[in-house]
Amino acid sequence: MKGELTAIIETAPEGGFWAICPEFPEANGQGETIEETKQNLKQAIELILQDRMDDYCRGLPKDAIMQTMVI
Repeated sequence: MKGELTAIIETAPEGGFWAICPEFPEANGQGETIEETKQNLKQAIELILQDRMDDYCRGLPKDAIMQTMVI
């Protein structure tokens, strides 16, 4: 399953680039190249999503069945 998110990338004053994602305001990335910056932003978003999933799963009973569904 693919989803599209917005990356706003700007030149950093000290050199390189920095990026934010409006859909995940707490996520940001930086790098020497645009590709590196996008990859770092993607990793930040993945970490946020994993943390949210871990947080949600903490409240589930041990015998709960979890499956990923593609809708």
